[in-house]
Amino acid sequence: MKFRQPTDQELWFLPLGGSGEIGMNLNLFGHDDCWLMVDCGITFERQASGENQIEMPDPDGAQEALRSLVGIVATHAHEDHIGALPHLYKRFPKPIYTTAFTAGVIRQKFQGDALTPELQVVDSYSSRQIGPFKVTWLPITHSTPETHALLIETKAGSILHTADWKIDPAPVIGPPFESSRFRAQNLPPISALVVDSTNALKTGHSKSEYSIRAGLKKAIAAATGRVIIGCFASNIARLQSIGQACVETDRHLALAGRSLVKMSGIAKSVGYLKTDFPEIPLSHLGYLPGENALLIATGSQGERGSALWRLARDQHPDLALNSTDLVILSAKTIPGNDAEVAALVRGFQAQGAVVLSAETNDVLDLHASGHPNKDELSALYDIVQPNLVIPVHGEPQHLAENAKIAKAAGVASTLTGRNGDLFVCSNPALIKRQWVKTGRLVYSQPDRSLIKQL
Repeated sequence: MKFRQPTDQELWFLPLGGSGEIGMNLNLFGHDDCWLMVDCGITFERQASGENQIEMPDPDGAQEALRSLVGIVATHAHEDHIGALPHLYKRFPKPIYTTAFTAGVIRQKFQGDALTPELQVVDSYSSRQIGPFKVTWLPITHSTPETHALLIETKAGSILHTADWKIDPAPVIGPPFESSRFRAQNLPPISALVVDSTNALKTGHSKSEYSIRAGLKKAIAAATGRVIIGCFASNIARLQSIGQACVETDRHLALAGRSLVKMSGIAKSVGYLKTDFPEIPLSHLGYLPGENALLIATGSQGERGSALWRLARDQHPDLALNSTDLVILSAKTIPGNDAEVAALVRGFQAQGAVVLSAETNDVLDLHASGHPNKDELSALYDIVQPNLVIPVHGEPQHLAENAKIAKAAGVASTLTGRNGDLFVCSNPALIKRQWVKTGRLVYSQPDRSLIKQL
C-alpha cells in the first residue's frame, strides 16, 4: 500500500509500540501532512540466560511519516516511554518537548553520546504550537513526577491522550488528580480519548500513594533493627514517603544502586526531595545503630548484579544482612520476574532477615500501582464524556476489557487495534488494519548496535 499523508481535514493516530502489549510505547499523530510523536520507549524481554534483552519499536515501516515529523513529546520519565530515545533519536532528530524532571532524565541518558537532543522544557497547563498541532500539558497522577496527559488540538479535531495515569487524590509529590481539568465543559470537543489499559482487568480503585506512605511508616516504626527497602528508582514519591518515615522514626537513609543515585539527584535538581530526606553516604550507614539505619536499594525485580541481588547472596561490598534486619519489597513483581524475586526472598531469609513483600502482604499497603483500575476508567469516561475511546497500553485482553468498560459507561464508540493499525479519529472514525509494518529492534550490548527482529 502506498503511504499517503493526512490532509488538513484528517486527524490520525498510528501506534508503532504499546498497543497490544504493555511497554515500548511509540505513538504517532497525523494531521495536515505532518506528524507528532508521543513517547519513544523500550521493553525488557527475559532471555533463556536470565539476562534482560532491551527491545524497542522498529520505526522503519513509518519512514514516510517520520520524514514529516514536527516534534516529539515525552509524557513522563519511565523507560517504556523514553528509553528508546538515545537509540533512535538520530533517525528523527526533532525537538523533544517535556517538563523539567523528564528532561533531566533524558539528558542523563544522552550523556556520552555524540548527538545531543534539543530539549524544550514546558510547564504544566502550558500550550505549544508544534507544526499544525496545539499541545497542552495537563498534569495527571502516576508513579513518577510530572506525568502529563496531552490535549492535542488541530483544525480537524482534538485528541486527549492520557499517557499513564490513575486517579490519586493524594499523590505525595505533585498535584492530586484534578477532575475539573478533564470535564467535557472545560475541554474542546474531543474526537478521541486514547487511554491507558494496563489495569483494566482489576476491579475497584487503585491505592493512593498516601496510603503507602502510612503503610511504610507503620512497618518501619515497628522494626527494631535496620530496614532495607526495594522500590523502583523512578518513584520519587515513594522515596519521599520513605524519607518522611525516617524523619518520624529517627532514622537516616542511604541509597544503593546507580539508578537510585541518578534519579534522586535529578529529582533534587528540580526541587524534589529537598526536605524530609535524611540521606547519608552509603559508606556511613554501617556506623549507625540498626534502629537508626535504613537502606533504599535497587533490584526489586531480582535483576542480576543489582544491590538487592548482591545483598541476597551476601556479596554486597558495604553491607551484610543479619537476623535483626527487615527487608521490605515495596514494588509489584512484574510478570516474568517471579522466579527471580522468589530467589531474592529466599536469599534474604537464609541470612535470617524478615521479609515483607507487597505481593504477599497487600493489606499492609506497601505498594500502589500507577495505573487505573476499572472504577477509575469508568470515572474518567463519565468526566470526559468522549464519543470515541481508543484503548492502548495493554495486551489484547486489557484493550478488550477497557473497551467494554467504556461502552458500559455510555461511550458511543470504541476502536481497539494493534501496533501498525491506523486509527482515523476525524469523521467518519474508523480503523485500517496493519496500515504499516511494525516490528522490534534489539539492542546489542557488546557493540551498541540495533538488530531487526520481526
